[in-house]
Amino acid sequence: MRALHRSILALCCSTIGASALAQNSSPGVTPDGTVTSPAVTVPYSSLASPEARAFFPKMLAAGSKAPPLNAPIAQNRAFYDRMNSDRAARMEKIYPVKIHSETIAGVGTDVVVPAQGVSSENAHRVLVNLHGGAFLWGAHSGGLVESIPIASIGRIKVITVDYRQGPEHTFPAASDDVEAVYRALLKQYKPEEIGIYGCSAGGFLTGEAVARFIADKVPVPGAIGTFCGSVVEITGDSAYVAPVLNGQGVPAHLLGFTDLPYFRGAKANDPLVFPGLSPTLLAKFPPTLLITGTRDMTMSSVIYSDELLNQAGAKTELHVWEGMWHSFFSDPELPESKQAYQVIVNFFLRHLEP
Repeated sequence: MRALHRSILALCCSTIGASALAQNSSPGVTPDGTVTSPAVTVPYSSLASPEARAFFPKMLAAGSKAPPLNAPIAQNRAFYDRMNSDRAARMEKIYPVKIHSETIAGVGTDVVVPAQGVSSENAHRVLVNLHGGAFLWGAHSGGLVESIPIASIGRIKVITVDYRQGPEHTFPAASDDVEAVYRALLKQYKPEEIGIYGCSAGGFLTGEAVARFIADKVPVPGAIGTFCGSVVEITGDSAYVAPVLNGQGVPAHLLGFTDLPYFRGAKANDPLVFPGLSPTLLAKFPPTLLITGTRDMTMSSVIYSDELLNQAGAKTELHVWEGMWHSFFSDPELPESKQAYQVIVNFFLRHLEP
């Protein structure tokens, strides 16, 4: 949530070349550990796939066209809906599914099931997706992008939730909606049969929702996934380095969560906003899958979230993809995306009660 310097996707607007420091710049280190390197170019990772290398500059070019975060909300929602609708259409050609809308506990959802039907193994399992989008956009098309491959590959039902967002609504409206849907599902499924996951804002909301369940003494789900965002604020090295690796440069100012309209009035020390603040809450978290990439501004905070969860005694599984950016698996053609889909499916199939 912190490094939304222009928008989540618009991390950068230019490609980057061979490694070298500009001749007229001299790197240094200040007494507080701040490193200064005024001009630097960095090659794209040789460990990433050739497909990712070819796609990277196209992704940056598309992101550079995103409206600024403070643009009219309709403008941002229209931009990302076009982008995500295109992704979802590409996904459906690779991963056939059936989709229908359904209202659950008064909350709108889209239900995604594999075209070939839910497997017998997963007949009593369900996944809940909480889409990304800075708590501002991503409903429907963004949720489908996060649900289609998982439903198809996993042969499992995925319900993506159209939770309330800013600027019309503020915290804890989204947590309220997720809990309402989850309580309704508990009438059909055991908690051990339900998995919840999300990317970016959805990753944060997944952690917030579990913290809310614990606070409200609702049984936690069998497993969760917090991708490109988890249980602590976005900070650390990657909040500064990732924008450089994505062509944007070191940000002069990191936007905090309270800069997002949804968190207007929320408190930074509230563990229902950042569960990582409470080891007591984290100790009650279910098995958690964490995913990020080395060019994702959330990488440091995701890795730190994994450390905090482990210290509290929760079971975790952390995957970091080399050369990958924020929400890289939203584009289905990359080998790294396909690897991520399989990791997600395998994790939930291992941890949810059959």
